[in-house]
Amino acid sequence: MLKGPIHIKKLNTNAIIPTYGTEFSAGADLYTCISEAVTLAPGETVLIHTGLAMEIPEGFVGLIYARSSLAVKGGLAPANKVSVIDSDYRGELMIPIHNHSSQSQTIEPAQRIAQIIFTPYYMAQFEEIEELPDTARGVGGFGSTGKY
Repeated sequence: MLKGPIHIKKLNTNAIIPTYGTEFSAGADLYTCISEAVTLAPGETVLIHTGLAMEIPEGFVGLIYARSSLAVKGGLAPANKVSVIDSDYRGELMIPIHNHSSQSQTIEPAQRIAQIIFTPYYMAQFEEIEELPDTARGVGGFGSTGKY
């Protein structure tokens, strides 16, 4: 596990700095920065503010994922499934939350709403070639390796 600083700026005095649930949690919990509860109808998407901006180190990306408890118990998850926060972005972290359930769901102020994981990435230099080398799998796609 790598450790290092992430510089954070509160854009709202009520913003909460992300926290890790346990010593070995990969994702840091992001909290809502809203003044009152927001209720999402089934199928509705709402942009939720965190009140935070951050400086992600060059060579890393912040990936925002659903919190499993919200997704499983309430059907709430980021609308775009995974948000990609590039290291040169300095605006507020906002999370588009979608209600996948068949019932209205309420998001409260200061609620843990999503989690962010910082990971290094590889910047590809794309090179066009005429042929790709063969592999044992070849062009076998969906389900080609079997079910069990």
